[in-house]
Amino acid sequence: MSGDFPKNAEEARLDRDTTREELTETLNALGQKLDVKTRVNENVDEKLDQATAKVADLTNPTTAVKFRQGADTVRANPVPVFAGVLGLVIVIRLVMRRRNS
Repeated sequence: MSGDFPKNAEEARLDRDTTREELTETLNALGQKLDVKTRVNENVDEKLDQATAKVADLTNPTTAVKFRQGADTVRANPVPVFAGVLGLVIVIRLVMRRRNS
């Protein structure tokens, strides 16, 4: 089919169906690119897989499994972990100040 106007109803239907399929593919691709949360989660999963593989190479598979479980726990509960780390930083800073005084 050329770029001309369809000559009959069947050509018009085929053209319409082809255009719909192409538009659906384009919209799906755009939707995937614009879904930042999913892309970030996929990237984090990829990085965790790489880190877990390095831990397994340096130690043993059991330690790598525990590392991955810990990382997944942190991802599932980021607020308590952040609060704990912040509390630890504050305590360390207070101890350092008292030592310097």
